[in-house]
Parts: sequence; C-alpha cells; structure tokens
Amino acid sequence: MSGTRAAIRYAKAVLSIAVDQKSTEAVYNDMKLIAKTVSENTDLDLALKNAIAKQDTKKQILNQVFPKLNTLSSKLFDVLVDNNRIDTIADVARKYNELYEAHIGIEKATVTTAVPMTDDLEIKVMAKIKELTSKSVELENIVDESIIGGFILRVGDIQYNASIANKLNKLKREFTLN
Repeated sequence: MSGTRAAIRYAKAVLSIAVDQKSTEAVYNDMKLIAKTVSENTDLDLALKNAIAKQDTKKQILNQVFPKLNTLSSKLFDVLVDNNRIDTIADVARKYNELYEAHIGIEKATVTTAVPMTDDLEIKVMAKIKELTSKSVELENIVDESIIGGFILRVGDIQYNASIANKLNKLKREFTLN
C-alpha cells in the first residue's frame, strides 16, 4: 500500500514537471515503454526488487535497458535511486500514464466479452460509452468465456452489465424468490 502511495506521489511530481517543460507526451511514451517492459520481463522485475542488489546497479541496468529516454524520465531513475525506491519504477510509470490520460481527458474503458469483439459489437459498445461519458475513451477488450454472451462494460467507476450470465442469474434469483 505504501509503495502504491509513493508511486502516485512520484507520478504526480513527474507529471507536474513534464507539464512545466511541455514534455508530457514524450514522458508518457517513455512510461508506457517502462511499464510494458518491466511487466513482460520477469528477470528485470526481479532484479529491480532484489533487496541485495545495490541501487546504483539497478540504475545501471535500467539505463542499459532504456538508453533513449527523455531527460526527465532518466532523471526519475536518479530520484528513485536516491530515495531507495527504484523497485517502484513500474508502478510509478503506470500511475503516470493514468494521470496523464486523465490530464488530457482520456478515460479507459474495458469491455469483457465471451469472444473477441466484432466490429458490430464494438459499434454498440461505443454507442453505450457515449451515453455514459462525454470524454474521449480508450477501449480495451477482455475475453472471459464465463459470461456466456453479451458484454460487461466498465468506464471509470460505472459498470454496465449486459452479459447473458448476468441475465440468467437474475432469472434464477426471481424463480428462487417465488
């Protein structure tokens, strides 16, 4: 929990500086790369979380893995090393991305479907999203066969459940109550 709070604080600070330096998008691209690379590479993640390895060694590893980062992104490594928090770099990157997307008015939406979305279903989902929010939305599709059919849409803290499994559960509750 405290690691998450620290990640939020660092991400807010980086976003604030990036806004001042007009480099928010460049830092966003760096943070997407960092978050993706660390989450996909377990060896790198383990090296960063290794309590025995020195902070400077971890910084050298990150500088070798990410040689062409924006100056602000590279300086973040220095700050995290100085504060003994380099192991939180992936969390900081993810939090920065969330804050940046909120800053420019993009909201994440996840659509859970039983099968990958078709173009027709995507049109219906986007229409429902327009009803729920006026913001620009980035759509992510999650496939979960347990919902049987239909979709579950999450936009921010709003959930719209149009799944067959949900409808069947409602019917089951109605029959068991009578």
